Amino acid sequence: MPMPAVAAETPALARENTVYRKVVRRIVPFLILCYVASYLDRVNVGFAKLQMSDDLGFSEAAYGLGAGLFFIGYFLLEVPSNLMLQRVGARTWIARIMISWGLVSAAFMFVTNEATFYVLRFLLGAAEAGFYPGVILYCTYWFPSHRRARVIAMFMSAIPVAGIFGNPLSGWIMDSFQGVNGWQGWQWMFLLEAVPALLVGVVTLYYLDDGVRDAKWLTDEEKAVVERAVAEDSAHRTVHGRVLDAFREPKVWLMCLIYFCFVMGQYALTFWMPTFVESTGIEGNVAIGVLSAVPFLAALVAMNLFGRSADKRRERRWHLVIPSLMGAVGFSLSAVWNGSTALSLTALSVAAAGVLTCAPLFWSLPTAFLGGTAAAAGLAIINSVGNLAGFVSPYMIGALKDATGSAAIPMYVLAFTLVVGAAAVLTTKKQVVNR
Repeated sequence: MPMPAVAAETPALARENTVYRKVVRRIVPFLILCYVASYLDRVNVGFAKLQMSDDLGFSEAAYGLGAGLFFIGYFLLEVPSNLMLQRVGARTWIARIMISWGLVSAAFMFVTNEATFYVLRFLLGAAEAGFYPGVILYCTYWFPSHRRARVIAMFMSAIPVAGIFGNPLSGWIMDSFQGVNGWQGWQWMFLLEAVPALLVGVVTLYYLDDGVRDAKWLTDEEKAVVERAVAEDSAHRTVHGRVLDAFREPKVWLMCLIYFCFVMGQYALTFWMPTFVESTGIEGNVAIGVLSAVPFLAALVAMNLFGRSADKRRERRWHLVIPSLMGAVGFSLSAVWNGSTALSLTALSVAAAGVLTCAPLFWSLPTAFLGGTAAAAGLAIINSVGNLAGFVSPYMIGALKDATGSAAIPMYVLAFTLVVGAAAVLTTKKQVVNR
């Protein structure tokens, strides 16, 4: 496949690269920290399941429904939350989101039945709504298209990082704190893992800037470099002046379909990974946590390699198609190799490397053509509709496992969904997205 030529580094480009290294160092690590806290509190219910389901008598379907209800609250409030971020500023609104979800996440220690579990999962989604698309929108304030895939891949490294450190941490907390103060290990896990979101939320008020003009850590000349790069990139977008225009844009709904397919695989991994590992015969929460981190290590490497390659070559479509097909192959092989821990982990590592790579690289597609006021709404629509797969995926897996007694059938459904997503990516026009 032909690749666009990469421009030679001129003095102006060299200066821009220097400025952007400074911008990345300032913004991206902090956003990664925020997202690690977000993802840990969103998916630690997957680890809590190892104890909580038995303690409270939850079926596989009940757990899957509760895990997925997060995304109903998320879906309903995603667009208004992102519009509010644009109105009041990223600093204040992201801080509000983080503090809110930290409080709700800690409240999970008080779950006693399915009803309270469902209500809190819904409220957690409502509290966290707007964070992820808000960060994507925030990145468009700072980074042009040809720098954004790598930056978003770095930001979304938080997902495997949360798995790498969060799964062993969750297992350790559940084993070490079991019975302390009369509480179960899963109750302690929810309480302690909510603390980072609360602390980082407060820090956000003092650390994050609403935009380039507010950045006291940049000189006026450096601000001009960033603003010029973003303005030149924005000239290529279709600018929509009204929120309603985002709903009328056919490409927005194509993006929703593509993202839905990728999110199906993503949350199958993050909500069910400890259960997948346990089903191969592994016992002990710490051991399950350590082995559950292996696929996320593979994903961390893959998503950054693909992100760097996509920006270097300015090619977007095949950098999405290939990892989505990797995910399909990985899920299929995990169904075949379920009886072997080593082979199953290998298959899950291929699946994680593929599926988790799709998510950051996907956002180079809609941000290539959305601009103006409707960009905030458009990104939120895509994220909220796509994330409905976060409801469908865990519930589908639990319901199919209860109905059929087989862990293989859900894996094949996930593989098929990823193939559909890959095919949909190829319907986009390379002239629009390859920048």
